[in-house]
Amino acid sequence: MDEDARVGTDVLVVGAGPTGLALAVDLARRGVPALVVERSAALFPGSRGKGLQPRTLEVLDDLGVHDAIRRAGGPYPVGMIWRDGERQAEHRMFDESPASETAPYGTPWMVPQWRTQEILFARLEELGGEVAFERELVSLTQDADGVSARFTAGPPVRARYAVAADGGRSAVRRALGIGMTGETVDPSPTLVADVRVSGLDRDNWHVFPPAAEGGGFLALCPLAGTDDFQLTAQFPEGTDVDLSPDAIREVVVARTHLAPDAVTEVRWASDFRPRTGLAERFRAGRVFLAGDAAHIHSPAGGQGLNTSIQDAYNLGWKLGAVLRDGAPDALLDSYEEERLPNAADMLGLSTRVHRGEVRRGAATQQLGLGYRERTLAVETRTGLAEDVLHAGDRAPDGIRDGVRLFDAFQGPRWTLLAVGTDADLPRLSGVRTIRIADHDAYGRGLFLVRPDGYVGWAGASADGLAPYAAGVGLR
Repeated sequence: MDEDARVGTDVLVVGAGPTGLALAVDLARRGVPALVVERSAALFPGSRGKGLQPRTLEVLDDLGVHDAIRRAGGPYPVGMIWRDGERQAEHRMFDESPASETAPYGTPWMVPQWRTQEILFARLEELGGEVAFERELVSLTQDADGVSARFTAGPPVRARYAVAADGGRSAVRRALGIGMTGETVDPSPTLVADVRVSGLDRDNWHVFPPAAEGGGFLALCPLAGTDDFQLTAQFPEGTDVDLSPDAIREVVVARTHLAPDAVTEVRWASDFRPRTGLAERFRAGRVFLAGDAAHIHSPAGGQGLNTSIQDAYNLGWKLGAVLRDGAPDALLDSYEEERLPNAADMLGLSTRVHRGEVRRGAATQQLGLGYRERTLAVETRTGLAEDVLHAGDRAPDGIRDGVRLFDAFQGPRWTLLAVGTDADLPRLSGVRTIRIADHDAYGRGLFLVRPDGYVGWAGASADGLAPYAAGVGLR
């Protein structure tokens, strides 16, 4: 095809899963032209990543889709253990953490992955963005000025930057020659399917333990906001899992008290072997890896999709700062610096949850994750206790003087928050300034809150703030 016919854009996003769509939404609201390409003919149809952690709910709130997410889902049901057709005991899937003033979303919210993607896609279209379907990548090259991509169909694309959000078997990662290391978490294959089932209530997550040594468990979880159940079933190592509707019905009959006709429909099915993987790098020149292209999790603990959306949230504002605000390209190096160790920690957590070494709880909610001691976390106060707010930490919520802080932080901008101080505040273009009398979660001082809701710079006065602001594109 004639090179003159190629499509030009600022950011090429390869993959229209939760990662790619969240990134595209963030870029669109910043006025950054981006094109999402997806090899499939439609969005992913399954429920696989069904749990949205509290920190991810905060991200989705900022991206403008929280109300839709709340309407589309519901709380996790209590587990119910069955044996020989009889209810045995309830089982709490995770430790409860009530909402608070500083953390308004206390527990995970269940939304099937396909529905989360639909909501993000609708938001992207509302902002004027688009997804080009049936565009399978065949080559990707880069030079000093940008990235060139070719596909099995459609025109080539020239972009200033590209992001691999194309999953664990990422074509972009392979094209870049970036290795991925990991381990098999469990050699036993697992079936996951979205099914319609009669004869079970929707108030419980129904768990059927193995009936004999060497067998596998089966669970049926009612998917909030739908008429479906998510079925998961484990098989002995080496099993070739049959994904046909008849085979799935046979598994349900063999492991539960349900009759063959109880499974009235199989809407989607897949299988996997729980494993981990971490890319050696998250950046190669003008190309970035995000989501499963960068890290692969066991589904236990619900960390994969959540870590992926937060990759997008971290990268989006930095691309916007470089492409729109004149920030130096070096700012983009902080993406790998911040997200790679974070993903590594979450991989370890997912594996420990899978193996039953830790319970789902505060750690899996991701509210405590942050970027202390990283390049963009500049703390100028001294003598701080470890358990108080530092630069690099998530900025807490709260209502002071009639202002909700998360509302003030919302949108593609920075916020300078002055707490309990009369210190002079510099004028920074595009930065909202707020003074509040007190907030125990912050203490006293000035806090420059990043667009992704983390404290970038903190100090008792504005001394040293100007050079930090210039380095991230603020004037």
